[in-house]
Amino acid sequence: MIRAPLLRRPRAWAAAFLLAVAPLALGGCSVNPATGSPSFTAFMSPEEEARVGREQHPKILAEFGGEYDDPEIKAYVDRIGQTLGKFTETPNQKFTVTVLNSPVVNAFALPGGYIYFTRGLMAMAENEAELASVVGHEIGHVVARHTAERYSQAVLGSLGATLLGAVTGSGQVADLSSSLFQIHLRSYSRGQEFESDTLGIRYMARAGYDVRDAAGFLSKLEAHNRLASKLAGQDDDGDAYDIMSTHPRTRDRVEAATDLALAGAAPGGHVRRSAYLAAIDGMLYGDHPSQGLVRGRQFIHPDLRFAFEVPPGYRMVNTPAFVAARHADGSSILFDGKTIPAGLTALEYLRDVWGSRVELRDLESIEVNGLRTATAWLRVRQRSGDFDLRAVAIKFGPTQVYRFQFLTPADRSAEKSEILRRATYSFRRITAAEADAVKPYRIRIHTVAPGETAQSLADRLPFEDFRLERFRLINGLAPGEEPEVGQKIKLIAE
Repeated sequence: MIRAPLLRRPRAWAAAFLLAVAPLALGGCSVNPATGSPSFTAFMSPEEEARVGREQHPKILAEFGGEYDDPEIKAYVDRIGQTLGKFTETPNQKFTVTVLNSPVVNAFALPGGYIYFTRGLMAMAENEAELASVVGHEIGHVVARHTAERYSQAVLGSLGATLLGAVTGSGQVADLSSSLFQIHLRSYSRGQEFESDTLGIRYMARAGYDVRDAAGFLSKLEAHNRLASKLAGQDDDGDAYDIMSTHPRTRDRVEAATDLALAGAAPGGHVRRSAYLAAIDGMLYGDHPSQGLVRGRQFIHPDLRFAFEVPPGYRMVNTPAFVAARHADGSSILFDGKTIPAGLTALEYLRDVWGSRVELRDLESIEVNGLRTATAWLRVRQRSGDFDLRAVAIKFGPTQVYRFQFLTPADRSAEKSEILRRATYSFRRITAAEADAVKPYRIRIHTVAPGETAQSLADRLPFEDFRLERFRLINGLAPGEEPEVGQKIKLIAE
């Protein structure tokens, strides 16, 4: 007599909940003036979007190395953003365009009109129209209110999961649904991406740009993915290195953007190549000195005043958090730094902090170029087999330790022992003179002279490998294509 009413109560509550939520969901649907499609944004108002953008902006700057500090470039990209913004369906929308001080190639937007792209992406672009295609696409996300759509759908879905959990009496349903919605929020939907492509090309055309450069730049980004794959020692087609990781596959975007460009506007319009190359002449390329610089097999940090060298055959990649190097045989090196309590020795740190949860073997103290150091090793098992991990902790200051992790296939540890030992002992302090002598790479605009070829110009790049591929990529040259005499091209130099 008691159970039946209890079972009916969640269903009654559910019905009441649906009656309460349904008007909100229906009321939150409106036709977006840019897309012409219904848009559900009930749970995030334009004012809320602006607040979220303001709050997240400093966090984005901190994560991506801050804003690139060049007043002329800042003014240049701001003009592009404000020009495109005037041709949207919300011309009074304020846009904040920021060039991030990062060598990676990426672009994205926050709600409230915050548009970001990296100096790495600017180095890839060949003209102003190509950059405008990126800015226009991100403006499209803002004007279409895609973040508000995703957020509102997630909130509604979470409410639905709560309802389903109440009906079934299971909190697991709500937890599972929440996880699924978190996955959904990691990227825009394919439909939203194509919608932003459509809007970006529309705004380009209205501003007088040649819309064909939208598809042309996406093709260049696809080529960048393939080269990034080669630089990482991989044999795949580059999909794993898709620089627009929050967007659909670049190849699909190229095809869709090409169709949109041909159908949406007649060919023509300006590209402003000369103005663009003049704007980026002298712009920083690659790593910023504050994050350390890769020079061949050497990593040197002029600000923190240290350097080390990886063995031959290892490809090194520098990130804001760590330096990684990988060998084709599966061996790898990871280098980073940590702050430790004052008074803690290198051995105590390795034994009691870093390696406290594993069984270290042959723990010992050594000295590396006058620096107290601790080292030990352990056997680890991965899917591809057994590996030996050599851990090295170098005490650099009262509260600073730098760490190496050398991971090698167990059956190759003996033969690699000596070269990894040399890598450890290559770590050293550098002098003030050495630090001052380190200069970052910059983009230099060069006019092609008679007799110069793609190969001869590529040979001038300060890289050890793939020089011709790098040269063609940053200059938009197809395989076999040669630069013309008098043409302005990009070179990389100190």
